[in-house]
Amino acid sequence: MRLIGLDPGLRHTGWGIIEVSGNRLRFVAAGAVSTDPARDTPQRLAALAAALRAVIGRYRPDEAAVEETFVNKNPDSTLKLGLARGAVLLVPAEAGIPVGEYSANHIKKSIVGAGHAGKEQVAAMVARLLPGADAFKADAADALAVAICHAHNRATARRWSEARVMAGAGIAGAGR
Repeated sequence: MRLIGLDPGLRHTGWGIIEVSGNRLRFVAAGAVSTDPARDTPQRLAALAAALRAVIGRYRPDEAAVEETFVNKNPDSTLKLGLARGAVLLVPAEAGIPVGEYSANHIKKSIVGAGHAGKEQVAAMVARLLPGADAFKADAADALAVAICHAHNRATARRWSEARVMAGAGIAGAGR
């Protein structure tokens, strides 16, 4: 199973690709898409979407995960982040790829064990969990953290779903 994690931003959007086999994770690739701040917002969004389409076309992920937007004190920054996040959600959806969404605190808890961990802690754990993925900037490391979070959470969600199906069928011992 190949997953792409996406950390949206209008200035820089991080992306990270991992492969999951059972409980094993393997680093594939990571990077960031940067847009030109001198261009108008629609042009920047179009450039972001085109670059993400190229990444998805090249690496062909089976599923995607995106960090949810947080609201900060600057409404203009929040709006721009929301616009970028819309483009980031749209591209995998257009490709028919299921998309999971996770809050920053949930991602940090999944990776570091603490919801208010710093970027350095997250990057250090990403490097530890994915050998070879330690030479990336924060945006790419954050995107890899989103992918790792999704890998862990999709397995749990699958187990819960299987347990519900078994319980619904009246199979004794369901969920054990």
